[in-house]
Amino acid sequence: MNILSNTKGEFKFIDKEDELVTFTDYKDIPEDFQFKHVIKFVPEIPPPPHTPQDHVVIGEWNDILTKLMERERNARGN
Repeated sequence: MNILSNTKGEFKFIDKEDELVTFTDYKDIPEDFQFKHVIKFVPEIPPPPHTPQDHVVIGEWNDILTKLMERERNARGN
């Protein structure tokens, strides 16, 4: 489930050619993007105080980061 209304942030990766690649919108990252490392993952989080909906969004970002980290581990063969 993806309930993100704001997909902006700073997302940096080292790609397969050892180049630093930066995205400022998560939705611009291609699904088949091949990378070796997640360098920076800083989504725009709603400012506090957080509503219950904000907490759901924050949890969604956590799930996305977890999936990216799994892809990173798989790219290393671990």
